[in-house]
Amino acid sequence: MQRKKTVSLPFKLYCLAVMTLVAATYTVALRYTRTVQSELYFSTTAVCITEVIKLLLSVGILAKETGSLARLMTSLKENVLGSPKELLKLSVPSLVYALQNNMAFVALSNLDAAVYQVTYQLKIPCTALCTVLMLSRSLSKLQWFAVFMLCGGVTLVQWKPALATKVQVEQNPWLGFGAIAVAVLCSGFAGVYFEKVLKSSDTSLWVRNIQMYLSGIVVTLCGVYMSEGAQVLEKGFFYGYTPYVWFVIFLASVGGLYTSVVVKYTDNIMKGFSAAAAIVLSTIASVMLFGLQITLTFFLGALLVCISIYLYGLPRQDTTKIQPSDTKNSKERLVTV
Repeated sequence: MQRKKTVSLPFKLYCLAVMTLVAATYTVALRYTRTVQSELYFSTTAVCITEVIKLLLSVGILAKETGSLARLMTSLKENVLGSPKELLKLSVPSLVYALQNNMAFVALSNLDAAVYQVTYQLKIPCTALCTVLMLSRSLSKLQWFAVFMLCGGVTLVQWKPALATKVQVEQNPWLGFGAIAVAVLCSGFAGVYFEKVLKSSDTSLWVRNIQMYLSGIVVTLCGVYMSEGAQVLEKGFFYGYTPYVWFVIFLASVGGLYTSVVVKYTDNIMKGFSAAAAIVLSTIASVMLFGLQITLTFFLGALLVCISIYLYGLPRQDTTKIQPSDTKNSKERLVTV
């Protein structure tokens, strides 16, 4: 029986730090691109190209990992071309994320912006709940408190007061709340499902990424056709692309790869804390670069995010490994004193 490699704490912290910095840089670069460009590119094509670049980068890293072209081809034949079941297994996150994005759009169209901002952050505790139920882990009361504090902090950081308008838009709140519930569940389930697939076998992380990105390319191509197909055919797939846009796409690709590394060696809850820290950092950078003004709600939200990260890190309980299922009551797994 092969002995599993243990990952050091400094390496985990390094992965979280790099993911946070890349995500923050991506947000700032995206904001700058939209500021300086007169003609916007098609967002759906950018997402598709991001998936392609992530696939190519994963193949390149796998080639370095295997050590030779022959071993690389053998690995791809065995794990990709010769494993349709594994491809289908890794297509689940792509399909669920696509459903999540569509439901989020429906929710935003049928709810006030403020209500949407608050309810959509429930994906953070939902991810923690999926982690407990799907991976047989337990969180202390202090960790649960930190998770909900993070949810509140991110809500305040991203809070934007609704602007008064004379245009009346017909909305269906019940449809909006139903859509946001589906989007929140999809977000939690897809992330934890991918984590479970990664940690339940010895298959290389980069093989898993290749399997997922192949299905991701198919899903995003369908999104291009359904959302902006006519405009893309008229103006071209790469309409509006500039060096700034390519830089943003590259950052998104690198960020996606580091996200998978973080999920592999830490967990989805820590990924959520890292993403929240990235939001705070990108906003602070926008203050210095674009003259964005810091509000009281942002200050309070950033403070809550920092405190929640500190509190979550206090318990010295390893929540990054899948524990064998037990017969204890589910309530005991939800809250461990």
